[in-house]
Amino acid sequence: MIKGIYEAHLPVSNLDVSIEFYKKLGLELAYQQEKLAFFWIVKGESWLGLWESEEAQLPYHPSIRHLAFKVDSEDLQNSKKWLEELDIPIRTSFGFTEEKQPLVLPNNPHAHGAIYFSDPDGNSIELICPLRLDVNEEFKMMTLEEWKARYKGKASLGSR
Repeated sequence: MIKGIYEAHLPVSNLDVSIEFYKKLGLELAYQQEKLAFFWIVKGESWLGLWESEEAQLPYHPSIRHLAFKVDSEDLQNSKKWLEELDIPIRTSFGFTEEKQPLVLPNNPHAHGAIYFSDPDGNSIELICPLRLDVNEEFKMMTLEEWKARYKGKASLGSR
């Protein structure tokens, strides 16, 4: 029955500024009205709705103002440089500063690599890559570089 998530929505205070930001990330503008825009994440499979509102500055909570885009391991490895080239600051997350990202999330029995930044309205944006699934091993959050050193030569999902 359920095949995936087709759409997600974020509140924005200035639609024009937000449209330019998401275009800068490489998303394709699919549809626009006066106070609404949709961007393809994967054309025909998923899109992001941006809704301009005076109440866009809701208190932050990841359940209402967070979006994670899936990337592969090579893109995750290059994400810091890519964001710097786009002049998008990396946000400290879970105590990991820009210098310590991308980081690896210990979602046991899974592991995900991620890097965090914000859109112009402070919505939390994440680039995430599954590194390993269904391996029951406890570990603490670490940098991607630490992960690579720890598991050098072992297969990971992110390159698939």
